[in-house]
Amino acid sequence: MTAVKEIYYCPACGNIVEVVNSGLGGLQCCGKPMVKMAANSVDAAVEKHVPIVEPSENGILVKVGSVEHPMDEDHYIQWIEVSSDARVMRAYLKPGMKPQAEFTCPCKCTHINSVKAYCNKHGLWKKD
Repeated sequence: MTAVKEIYYCPACGNIVEVVNSGLGGLQCCGKPMVKMAANSVDAAVEKHVPIVEPSENGILVKVGSVEHPMDEDHYIQWIEVSSDARVMRAYLKPGMKPQAEFTCPCKCTHINSVKAYCNKHGLWKKD
């Protein structure tokens, strides 16, 4: 059984899916079950991954890591997601970009449920 906002990964091809409607069935890709990703929330390595949320003029600025995360060709933040009761907002990043994204929120994002970031090398991270 899946639940809304769970994130699954295919170890064979790298597909990532987020559940938008829960269901009784399991998710499969490449003929095999997909793996549910558990988000880390404590940085222990030199690279920092936990999202940092700061207010901005029109909403919030999310930066990845207390020390700026690398954005190299082989190691970078692929996306940052902010989730509230009303909507899910996601910014897609590429190597060479800053590991951050600004999200415009009419309500100044005061009702945020979760903030997540995905590193192509170290997986899913969230702000507690």
